[in-house]
Amino acid sequence: MSFLSPLWLWLLVPALAIGVVYVVMFLRRSRYAVRFTNLELLDKVVPRRPGWRRHVPATLFGLMLVSLIVGFARPTAEVLVPRERATIMVAFDVSASMRATDVAPDRFTAARDAARRFVQGLPPRFNLGLVSFSASASVAVPPTTDRAAVLAAIDRLTTGPGTAIGEAVFSSLAAIRSLDAQAGERPPPAHIVLLSDGSSTTGRPVDAAAREATGGGVPVTTIAYGTPQGTVELDGEAVPVPVDGPALKGVADSTGGGFHEAASGDELQDVYDTIGTSVGHRVERQEIWTWFVGLALIGAVLAAGTSMFWFSRMI
Repeated sequence: MSFLSPLWLWLLVPALAIGVVYVVMFLRRSRYAVRFTNLELLDKVVPRRPGWRRHVPATLFGLMLVSLIVGFARPTAEVLVPRERATIMVAFDVSASMRATDVAPDRFTAARDAARRFVQGLPPRFNLGLVSFSASASVAVPPTTDRAAVLAAIDRLTTGPGTAIGEAVFSSLAAIRSLDAQAGERPPPAHIVLLSDGSSTTGRPVDAAAREATGGGVPVTTIAYGTPQGTVELDGEAVPVPVDGPALKGVADSTGGGFHEAASGDELQDVYDTIGTSVGHRVERQEIWTWFVGLALIGAVLAAGTSMFWFSRMI
């Protein structure tokens, strides 16, 4: 435990002094009483009292005083706080073929707009991450509840050569497994949403990635952007880039996810409707002064209550 305003703790010194004075006065009174040898007179000078009970209100008052002082010092401690663990990874295809204009205004822009709507419509309790992939895959944003960070990363996406769908799935699974310290032994409920135009041209095989996702219980929902007539212009020539819907549907079917063609953000609603929930914990340093104020209030009530009940007076 540490304190944000430790100077208040100096007040413990006079509080301790009050306790010392109380003990000294009690001992002096006891010594004064034993000077009398006449038992009848001694009984009048020091009448019989309820023993230990006389010290209870004073002890409770001292507890109240100490607790208030510690509370004013603003103590902090590491406490476990709940954390929603449900996670969604958006894997975004940034290959050059996504520049085809068969989906207006082009595949890349349409997919990016859908991703933005998906992020903005996702309930705040979900962790959300972003993976971008072309010839390789990388985690642009690890799972987080910071929607602004994901939106900013989507805006920064640019296209490049190659399409590594298998790598995108593997990278997404790795990000899910790194969510927290519990993820290795107790994986969070998770879902991968993969936006692409189809065929994988490099990296690890898609079917290997699908098996890995299935083994981890992570469905992959795929969204195919494009038509069989799609083309992109390379070096002044129109190069055909037909969408490979069957390949994306195969990934979705084998992992238990859904498949959509040129989908909008509205069609992704069922992803987070069915993902489920799991609450874990994270360690966070928080102020705990309320604990001590509460303890002080309990001490005050007990001090006043015992004094009234036993002695018919306040402390």
